[in-house]
Amino acid sequence: MKYFSKFIVYMFFFLFLSNFQNPKFDKRRDDRKVNDWIQLFNGENLDNWIVKIKGQQINTDIKNTFKAENGVLKVDYENYKSFNGEFGHIFYKQPFSNYKLKLQYRFVGSQAKDGQGWAERNSGVMIHSQSPESMKIDQDFPVSIEVQLLGGLVKGEERPTANLCTPGTHVIMDNKLVTTHCIDSSSKTYYGDQWVDLEVIVIQDSIISHKINGKTVISYSKPQIGGEYNTMKSRKGELLTGGYIALQSESHPVEFKNIKLLELN
Repeated sequence: MKYFSKFIVYMFFFLFLSNFQNPKFDKRRDDRKVNDWIQLFNGENLDNWIVKIKGQQINTDIKNTFKAENGVLKVDYENYKSFNGEFGHIFYKQPFSNYKLKLQYRFVGSQAKDGQGWAERNSGVMIHSQSPESMKIDQDFPVSIEVQLLGGLVKGEERPTANLCTPGTHVIMDNKLVTTHCIDSSSKTYYGDQWVDLEVIVIQDSIISHKINGKTVISYSKPQIGGEYNTMKSRKGELLTGGYIALQSESHPVEFKNIKLLELN
């Protein structure tokens, strides 16, 4: 019996080593990771998303600003006679901390009447955001980090995209606290209604990077509460290690598709 027990132990140890060293075993494990992408938007409806528009209660969208059509999540202003500061955000239902987020976006059509000049061909993806439930009814923007999306306006004039904006937050860049509200990325300018690939890599409060069409255009760390648009004064200086993801409406029609997320260890 003593020798049989030793045999069983050796066999389990051998099988463990075989699986650990077997390239096929590693490949199956890698395939599983690749297949773990979560489709945040199903292309058919806004299930799993929560709307919050300034001046309206949560999940109220009187003018049907956000809609799903033909596999695209649209920010649309056809029901607006004019834009009166009704900034909106549509949140995925749960928060995340460590992940890769990928999507495609494009600007279309013309800005809503009375939209502010800076908001033309301007939208954003909010990350590390406060929850929609915690926003005040008349709050412009959630306390968050904004991946600002811009489209070119005038040929020859640079207007980079995937910039960093900080509603109610600060970050660290080059070992210094950055309190400027918006920082331009190194991306080129994209004109017209072409689709642009965006990727955001988020590792809690350690490092955040924005990529456009596969190229890193800006990186920073230590996102924290503070600054302009901060509605959480008592939490000033608190590091943000996670939060909600939201897409923005700021008066110019924009479309999003292929919105997916991979959680990272």
